[in-house]
Amino acid sequence: MKRTQPTLHNRQVVRAIGLMIPAMLLLPGIDAIAKWLSSSISAGQVTWCRFLFQTLFLLPFILQARGLFMTSSLWLHVLRGALLVAATLFFFSGLIYLPLADAISIFFVEPLMVTILSAIFLKETFGWRRLVAILIGFLGALIIIRPTFTDIGWPAMYPVFAAGCFSFYILLTRKLVAEEDPIRLQFYAGIFGLIACSVLLVGASGLEVRSLTVVQPTLTEWGLLCALGLIGTVGHILVVYAFKYAPVSVLAPFQYVEIIGSTVLGFLLFGDFPDGATWVGIVIIVGSGIYVFHREAIMNASEEQVDTPSSVRQ
Repeated sequence: MKRTQPTLHNRQVVRAIGLMIPAMLLLPGIDAIAKWLSSSISAGQVTWCRFLFQTLFLLPFILQARGLFMTSSLWLHVLRGALLVAATLFFFSGLIYLPLADAISIFFVEPLMVTILSAIFLKETFGWRRLVAILIGFLGALIIIRPTFTDIGWPAMYPVFAAGCFSFYILLTRKLVAEEDPIRLQFYAGIFGLIACSVLLVGASGLEVRSLTVVQPTLTEWGLLCALGLIGTVGHILVVYAFKYAPVSVLAPFQYVEIIGSTVLGFLLFGDFPDGATWVGIVIIVGSGIYVFHREAIMNASEEQVDTPSSVRQ
């Protein structure tokens, strides 16, 4: 009997998870640098620099392979870049008021959003076990959030708005990556994000909008902004490749791993040491991701046994 090609539960899912985890541990570096710079550089300018450096880092790869410029989904790329700008700007604005770990934790209503939206718009299916794992991970995030709206005030809504924008960004990523090269995806996200952010900064000039002011960075600040762009470029390319190999609903719980990196950086850089309840939340979040990984490994093994002839299995 000819062995058939595995569809969903296969080695590619494990590979996708293996890409997603390091990406989620790396990406908090963007937020830590943005928070570090928030006292001297506006969220809008930091966002602009993030897309500037992403575009510059990826341009040599695009020029080397000229075909990467070609796309039949230009307007989807424009929308994707605009959504990423909005998500980044909202989140960086929230970092002015919130501890790093708290901002990330509030943002993590996003995996639940994106899992539900993937079922609505992408027609992806998932079982009750995976849904329960996502809900448990979300519960862990709520344990970390703890402060009420009264304690935090309106700035608590910035990460929520960021989560909404990023959810639709992820859906477009999943849709486009089936046909587009991941490097091209991120190049277009960078260049259209840069254009959208430039329009915002120019339009706000003279209006004294705190989040959209422009200053001349120092040499050290330019170095940090360059590092932020590099981390964002590498991290998001890993994410795009992950979504190339697995559906949104599988990878959603692993986005909670980002809380670990943000908690560590928040303590090392800003002295925000998590209390006991925060650690409980982190354990719950990591546990939900490990469970999904375990389920995918079991389903992968079962599928391969079905596809493999008995003479091979013996």
